[in-house]
Amino acid sequence: MAEAPFGERLLVATSDGSHSLYLPAVDEHYHSSHGALLESRHVFIGNGYGEAAALQRNRLRVLEVGFGTGLNALLTWQGSRSARLAVAYVAIEPYPLDDDLVALLNYPEQLAVTRARAMFEAIHRCRWGSERQLDEHFRLQKCHCSFSQFEPQGEYDLVYHDAFSPAVQPEMWTRDVFAKLAGCMSAGAVLVTYCAKGEVRRNLRSVGLEVEKLPGAPGKREMTRARRP
Repeated sequence: MAEAPFGERLLVATSDGSHSLYLPAVDEHYHSSHGALLESRHVFIGNGYGEAAALQRNRLRVLEVGFGTGLNALLTWQGSRSARLAVAYVAIEPYPLDDDLVALLNYPEQLAVTRARAMFEAIHRCRWGSERQLDEHFRLQKCHCSFSQFEPQGEYDLVYHDAFSPAVQPEMWTRDVFAKLAGCMSAGAVLVTYCAKGEVRRNLRSVGLEVEKLPGAPGKREMTRARRP
């Protein structure tokens, strides 16, 4: 697999006790240092999954841009299990983590949910490019490619835009990227991201999405949610 372009990835503990990864070369964390679990639950689950689940569709199709550590996928599995809602989850990641590093991540133990460790391992063992039913409610397909190489299959009801920050990955926050995402979102679909930059919001609006500011996760004043009319 291709080497990550940002150099060494170091395991770190965030303020809520959950792990994240730190990239010294670009001074960037995979999650908020105030709490990886807190951030993911607030941004992607509370303001994304919860909102999209209210659409009351028989199956929720989720697209994650930036699979990373697999935390959002694990939390979405937990949500689908609790709500007994079928989820088809597609995740894009051009630079997957090494197995040895994945094994150190403590999210399942932090969740303290039955089968969380087994599911987290299954999520990471799932073969790239293959769609797999991981339990009664959760289906996963991981795509080992860049976003520019990704070819959407059908429409998605929920998008987690979890790329690195605009300072580190400016190419992932452009109008062209959001136009591609908007083009594969179903009517009423939701896109959420931790990023609250004005330029990002303008780019989202420019492709026809309705954009709102929401309170951010601990340590961050705001986040962004967008919806396809």
